[in-house]
Amino acid sequence: MDERTVLSLGGADRVSFLQGLVTNDVTKAAEGIIYTALLTPQGKFIADFFVIGQKDRLLIDVATSHAQILGQRLMMYRLRAAVTIAQTDIVVSCGTGPAPQDALADPRHAALGWRSYGETDVSDGTDWDVIRVAHKIPKTGIELTEDTYILEAGFEALNGVDFKKGCFVGQEIVARMKHKTVLKKGLAQVAISGTAAPGAEITANGKPVGVLHTISGPHALAFLRFDRAEGEMQAGEATLTRVT
Repeated sequence: MDERTVLSLGGADRVSFLQGLVTNDVTKAAEGIIYTALLTPQGKFIADFFVIGQKDRLLIDVATSHAQILGQRLMMYRLRAAVTIAQTDIVVSCGTGPAPQDALADPRHAALGWRSYGETDVSDGTDWDVIRVAHKIPKTGIELTEDTYILEAGFEALNGVDFKKGCFVGQEIVARMKHKTVLKKGLAQVAISGTAAPGAEITANGKPVGVLHTISGPHALAFLRFDRAEGEMQAGEATLTRVT
């Protein structure tokens, strides 16, 4: 598991404040946990995270690599809202085995098991790359970057977008991609035979097709141009074929 940071969002306006910014319905966090993202006004990825509802605050579970930029963006949007933002010492644990008593089911996919928030790490030894590759689940900083449009990364299938919740930053772009276009690019699972490194360019018939990302055994995640991702493709010294 990557390193995680937990932010605390307090204040009387905490729910309405976050609701107007992020891709998912924050009111559903009162029931436990949601997965969501903050985007640029142009609809591109800034950070993905979990929101956990508690009695007098919302917890935000975000990759440590993106905690500072997320905190800065939230402060920028705060204006006169009655909201406080602070970093906590809460430890995030994850696993797929027997869950701690207070654990919450990961809202993205049943195969991702549980998440727990406490004073010590009780994570198990799950190989997360195996699960992510099998179910096309992107990771912050690898498949999810500042160039990512979240629908191309499969966010809708991961329960990370609510198109009925009302406005959020970047909504117009996301809604247009949802309703007015067919996705021509996106995250895919590929079978891989041979040696290639994450980040390698993928080609087919001498033309660029995409980029190779997480590799796990004979399969990998790749970002592909779907119109060119047919038949055998090449990356490094490896041969690839699209699976899903």
